[in-house]
Parts: sequence; structure tokens; C-alpha cells
Amino acid sequence: MEDTFAFIIHPIQIRKDVSRKFPLLGKILTEGQINYLSRFFPPVYISEIDGVQSIETGRELKGWLIACPFTPPTMMSLPVETVYRKIVACGHMAERLGARILGLGAFTSVVGDGGITIAQRLDIPVTSGDSYTIVIAVEALEEAAKAMELDMTAASVAVVGATGAIGKTCSEMLARRCSQLTLIGRRQDALQAVRERCEGYLAHVKTSTDVADIYDADLVLTVTSAIDAVIEPRHLKPGAVVCDVARPRDVSRLVADQRDDVLVIEGGMVEVPGPVDFHFDFGFPPGKSYACMAETMALALEGRYEDYTLGKNISLEQALEIQDIATRHGFKLSGFRSFEKPVTYEQIVAVRERAHQTRKTWRTNR
Repeated sequence: MEDTFAFIIHPIQIRKDVSRKFPLLGKILTEGQINYLSRFFPPVYISEIDGVQSIETGRELKGWLIACPFTPPTMMSLPVETVYRKIVACGHMAERLGARILGLGAFTSVVGDGGITIAQRLDIPVTSGDSYTIVIAVEALEEAAKAMELDMTAASVAVVGATGAIGKTCSEMLARRCSQLTLIGRRQDALQAVRERCEGYLAHVKTSTDVADIYDADLVLTVTSAIDAVIEPRHLKPGAVVCDVARPRDVSRLVADQRDDVLVIEGGMVEVPGPVDFHFDFGFPPGKSYACMAETMALALEGRYEDYTLGKNISLEQALEIQDIATRHGFKLSGFRSFEKPVTYEQIVAVRERAHQTRKTWRTNR
């Protein structure tokens, strides 16, 4: 039987992403109009994916991209049952196409119970892809730290959104690799539970409900489910590295505009094995994918047609397992991007040099 998968995407940068499939609509409609009209659209077939091939087994994979028309504001404002029905309709389209496993992208994996209800209502297995997202986010932060000549084992690290599904397990991983770990979240009781999972390893762990407390961090990993940016220029010290895993992004565009002395990277691009062609521009260079998309593909290449990452609790063991599976088949971290543009070595050197100069006169406004 043929190895197949499907992956659900949806508009995040609303007008820009709608324009990728419907150029005229993206040009003439406002964001408010798109948000309103999106609730009436059916699932949208985007493209067929071919060329994915395991470096271990040589198995080839075919897949499909399907768009859930809801935008993040729409998903957050509608009753959760309404959102479930739309995502399930996307899943039924995947089943009709012949997919044997379904991946949930961006907010479709966040809504409600993290994919559990979706999986219960479909005949094919489902994964949110969050396990491999965790692995790649931590790898990306480590690689960015090296590029900025920061010693991870001596560094102060902050995790924003530490009580979420991804944030909890990222925090567990980082507690074993850094000197100081600050967990940022909205509820102190939830933060304390994560803190208990992180204590007893390399890092001294503390908690906070104030995002301003990331200022002392050398490295920041941020992964909230907020619709609007939560990290502003004043929150970051010169030379800081931020790995933004969230979509929509947590880091304000003002950081890119005003802070040339900090390095902001996205959650990590993944190189897909084989001559892959997505037949659609979702914002990444050719041959690259999001980690959550890569998890779905890796499970299909492994023949693991079963529910994988679901719900709000992801074990460290599960993250390490998918890391092994993905690595064996040829998936790997592949470069940095920042605000949808590639980050070059020369740019990183410029950030390092600018940070060195800024530290001499910097005064925080926090």
C-alpha cells in the first residue's frame, strides 16, 4: 500500500496567505472581511506533494496540503465545536484523497483539546506535530546560541508560554542544558507544576507571570497561543537570542525594526529528504518544511499510521522518539529564518558586533 499523508494549513498572515492561493481576494478584501467570510468557506484543496524519500529505506511518500479557511482570530472567537467541525471536514477531504495520516498545522492543533476530538471523529490517525516541533525548536536555539558565541551550559534561558503543550516539554529539555531557566506563563499554579518537572537537573529554575522578566535571559524560546505579539523591543537585552516557535509570531515586528543588536529566529526550518515539491509556496524555501509538517511525513515513512502527538501533555520520551525517527529518515534542522527572510552568517556577525557596542550605553526601559 502506498505511503501517504495530508497536512492542514490555514491563513496566519491573513491577506498575504490568502493571496498565495487567491491573489485577487487577498488584494481586494480587508483582514476584517477575510476574518468574517472565512467562517463560511469550505475546506480548500491546495496541492499534491511528491518527492519525499527516506534516506534509510528509500521509501517514497505522497501527500496533500489542505487549507482550513479559518484565520486565528476566527478560530479563537467561534465556539470550539464550530471549529472542530471545520477541521474534521478537512480531515474527511484528506481521507477521500487517500491520506493514511493527517497532520494539524498551526492553530488547528491548538484549538480545544489539542487534536483529541479531531482524531476521535476521523477514520485516519492524527498528529499535531508538536513533538518534533519541540525537538527542532531546542536544536534551533542551541545552534543560534553557538552562532552568537554563547555557551548554552552557562546561559540564562527563558521560556515564554512554558505551561503550554510545547512549552512544558521544551522547558524540560532546556533544564538539562542551561544554567538558569525562567518559566513565563499566565498562571502561577501551572508554572509551579512545570517547575517541578524541570528541577533537579543542570538549571536553577524560577517562575514569573511577567514577560518583562525575560530581560535577563541570554536565550529566549517563546511559544504562546496569543493572537498578538507579546515580546516588544524593551523586553530584550543586547545580544539576546529569541527562538519564536509561535504562529502567529510572539515577537513584535518592532523588534526587527528597532533592535539590530538581538537575533530573532523562527522555530526552525526542517530539510525534507528527497527531491520534494510541495507545488505551493507556503512561505518556506524549496525543500523545507515546518517541524510539525515534518513529523507527519516522518511517521508515514516509518509506517507509524497511528495517532501520535495529541492533547496538551507531550512526554520527553515521545519527543526523543520522533527525533530518532525523523533523523533516520533524513529530516534535519536547516538554517534560520527571521520574519520570513533567511538569516545569513554575515547578519549574525553584524548582530554580535552591534550588541557589543550597544552594551556600553544600553539602558533598559522595563
